[in-house]
Amino acid sequence: MTPSLPDEHPFGESSRVLITGGTGSFGRAFISRTLVEFPHIKRLVVFSRDELKQWELQQQFPEKEFPQLRFFIGDVRDKARLLRALEGIDTVVHAAALKQVPAAEYNPIEFIKTNILGAENLVQACLDCDVRRVVALSTDKAAAPINLYGATKLCSDKLFIAANNIKGSRSLSFSVVRYGNVMGSRGSVVPFFLGRANSGILPITDPAMTRFNISLREGVDMVFWALQNAFGGELLVPKIPSYRIIDVAEAICPNCQKPVVGIRPGEKIHEEMITSADSFTTYDLGPYYAILPSDGSVQQLYLDKGIPLTPVQQGFAYNSSSNPDFLSVKQIRALIREHVDPSFAPL
Repeated sequence: MTPSLPDEHPFGESSRVLITGGTGSFGRAFISRTLVEFPHIKRLVVFSRDELKQWELQQQFPEKEFPQLRFFIGDVRDKARLLRALEGIDTVVHAAALKQVPAAEYNPIEFIKTNILGAENLVQACLDCDVRRVVALSTDKAAAPINLYGATKLCSDKLFIAANNIKGSRSLSFSVVRYGNVMGSRGSVVPFFLGRANSGILPITDPAMTRFNISLREGVDMVFWALQNAFGGELLVPKIPSYRIIDVAEAICPNCQKPVVGIRPGEKIHEEMITSADSFTTYDLGPYYAILPSDGSVQQLYLDKGIPLTPVQQGFAYNSSSNPDFLSVKQIRALIREHVDPSFAPL
């Protein structure tokens, strides 16, 4: 594998970017930031299968004000549609996925079709088009997965990383970014608890349960960093805090009843983003960890670029329960006001 050198900045005036799953929580945040910080970008294509959400996004970003924005209805399950959408595209951010853990347990083949076969369709389509950079979004559930969703995302990660081995002479790199629960994203615990607070009851799966926490802004920052610095073949993991589910409930509604209802199918008590088995090829980059290819091809490129690499200790694991950085109830409330609801007040 011969990694490609990254550009000096994420996007220039000639950049043509496509984001799959562009109408999701991450996609909308990525689009908003890109249009603000890189207003002269040549083209930004929103690829998703939901026409209503695309229409809503068009109302937010009208064509007269944002002529560089394009909307492309399609599904990653459809390779022919991907090939059409990727014409002229040089950068791809892959955010499309089915993500709900219980739904994956009940409908496994649907998650396989989108998260695995859809990833392979995108890899092949990027190889067939003149794409230069691909950054795919992953999840902490892909590390030592016990549920179907995590297993499909682990397969997806492997497909994107391995794609660097078959790119031949193309100037093309595939990288993956992996992070935890996004504060306030659809289907996550914070909006769920906010919606239930007025009932006076917040169901707790397990009092010991912990999760990693990241904001949408931090998630977009990480993708920008990867687009600017990644060489291909790396899996990047951010250094982010954890929270206890019971503390989230306390932050939102200290006066609510909090019955313990048990974990859902496929759930873990704690999540991890780097397992001890990964420690042999994991490096500390400063703001991020990176799981790098074992052949050493990418390590020297980072050093040549002036990005220090510090190997982690053998046996190192990055787990939400042993994370040294935990959010307090007060910090959780501040983050809810900042990222979810500015008018939030605990009940």
